[in-house]
Amino acid sequence: MRTVTTQRTVGIGAGAKELATEDMILNIGPQHPSTHGVLRLRLTLDGERIVAAEPIIGYMHRGAEKLFEVRDFRQIIVLANRHDWLSAFSSELGVVLAVERMLGMEVPRRAVWARTLLAELNRVLNHLMFLGSYPLEVGAITPIFYAFRERETLQHVMEEISGGRMHYMFNRVGGLKEELPAGWTTRARTAVADVRTRMSDLSDLILGNEIFRARTRGVGTITREQVLQFGLSGPIARAAGVDFDLRRDEPYLAYDELPVRVVTRSEGDCLARFECLLDQVHASLDLADACLDRLTDLPPGPINQRLPKVLKVPEGHTYAWTENPLGLNGYFLVSHGEKTPWRLKLRSASFNNIQVLAELLPGCLVADMIAILGSMFFVVGDIDK
Repeated sequence: MRTVTTQRTVGIGAGAKELATEDMILNIGPQHPSTHGVLRLRLTLDGERIVAAEPIIGYMHRGAEKLFEVRDFRQIIVLANRHDWLSAFSSELGVVLAVERMLGMEVPRRAVWARTLLAELNRVLNHLMFLGSYPLEVGAITPIFYAFRERETLQHVMEEISGGRMHYMFNRVGGLKEELPAGWTTRARTAVADVRTRMSDLSDLILGNEIFRARTRGVGTITREQVLQFGLSGPIARAAGVDFDLRRDEPYLAYDELPVRVVTRSEGDCLARFECLLDQVHASLDLADACLDRLTDLPPGPINQRLPKVLKVPEGHTYAWTENPLGLNGYFLVSHGEKTPWRLKLRSASFNNIQVLAELLPGCLVADMIAILGSMFFVVGDIDK
C-alpha cells in the first residue's frame, strides 16, 4: 500500500529560507469502549487545522440484522434493545409495533399509556447521560455527578417495574410483560417531580459557565441543508432549525392525545444541540406527568394480549418508526408467514447522524473536534448495529 503525502511550502520568518512541510495523518481512536463506543476518526491535519476527516465504523458490528432472521419475534426484543444501550426501552418499541401492525393487533389502553410513559422516562435517562458526559469532554467533571444523581432517581422506578437497569426487556408483542406494581405510579410521580426540581442545578452549573459557552458557541455549525442531505434527525436536526418530531407529526402510542412540545433552535452549533437536549428533558418530564395522570384515571384492565405458544406473523411487509431519544429509529419487517422474520432492516439514528462529520470537521481545530464530536450525541452500537 503506497502512502501519499501532500507537500506545501511555508515561510518561517523574515529573510529565512522556506521550509517544505507535509500533512499529518492522525487516528483518533479506536479506544475506550466504555464511553460512546469504539469509533475511529482518520484526520488529515495541517498543523492543528483539520483538512479532511473520515469516520471509520464497524468495530462494534455484531450483525444484528442477520441475527434477527434466526430468532423468533419474542427473542428479537432482547437483541433490539442493545444497539443503543442508552435507549433500550425505546428500541424495543420498534420491533413490537411492527409485529403488532402485521398481526392487526389492538393493544390494551393501559399498555399504550404505560409504554408512552416508559418511553419518555427512557428519553430523560438518555439525555441526562449526554448532559453529564458532554461537559466532561470539554474539561468539566462536576456536571456528571449531578446528571447521575437524577439518573439514579429515575433508574430506581425503571428497575422496579422491569427488573433491569439498562436492557429492560419489558415490552412484549401485544403489550407489556406484566402489570405495574402496586403504588408504582405514585413513586414514579415523586421521582419525576424530584428530577424536575433539581434540573436547575445542572443547567445553572453548565450554561452559566463562560468557558463552556466559549468552547461551544459558534463551533461545529450544522445547517438545515446538511440535515436534509444526510438524513439527520433527533436533537441534532432540531438544533439546526428542522422542526420535525414523529411524536407530533406522525403520532404513535398515545402521543396523539398529548401536548407534545418540540424543542428547536436555529443556530445549529454545539451549544444549540446541548440546549435542545436540556430543554427536551423538561418537555419529556411534562409528558411523563400527563401519562401518569391518564394511567391513574384508567379503569383496571389487562396490560397485554394472550399470544399463542408459537407466534407466526402473516406474510407481508411493514415499516414502523419511532422518535427515539437520539433520532428516528425504524424497522422494515418482511415476513413469509413463519415464526422468524425473513428480513428485519434497522434504520438507526446514529448511523446517519455521524456521517456529517466528514463535511463538518474540515476547517476546524483539533481542540474544536473534541467539542463537536461530543455534541453529536451518538452511541457507536447504534451506528454499527
